[in-house]
Amino acid sequence: MSSSIRSTTIALATVGALATGFLAYAVYFDHKRRTDPEFRKALKRESRRIAKAAKEEAEAQGAQQKQAIRQAVTEAQEEGFPTSVEEKESFFMNMVGQGEALCQNESLQIEAALSFFKALKVYPQPGDLITIYDKTVPKPVLDILAEMVAFDGSMPIGNFGGSSGSDAGGSTGAIDD
Repeated sequence: MSSSIRSTTIALATVGALATGFLAYAVYFDHKRRTDPEFRKALKRESRRIAKAAKEEAEAQGAQQKQAIRQAVTEAQEEGFPTSVEEKESFFMNMVGQGEALCQNESLQIEAALSFFKALKVYPQPGDLITIYDKTVPKPVLDILAEMVAFDGSMPIGNFGGSSGSDAGGSTGAIDD
């Protein structure tokens, strides 16, 4: 029994020593931070350096994403789009389904937006479809889609607000020429 008491006493003493050491370091660090101007300056410099590096990384990632978006739109335009009504309808349904499936994976947002973009290109009333996308597509994918549409420039979008009077032409929303 004296063996188990000795083990627990040693374990408690070790834990106590570690806790005391950590507390002493925290007090020392706080004192140094409050009283040493050079230490404060070094902390501020380090903080600014980290913030600057994070900002540069975010800008580089944003530029890389824009390049990927432009490349995806260019490739989609080179592939072309269906011309017959039946092909357009089938293509539209496939692209929307693919886009919805890809939205589930955050690492495939550009691919998801590209699928929605392709569906938008064959839809007869892109403005109405954008209104639907606005309600159903996750915001990050929608933002990428907006960049794709802006880069394309050949799409007759019309009113982005999706006014209720936009369906005055009597269209049923089916894909037609």
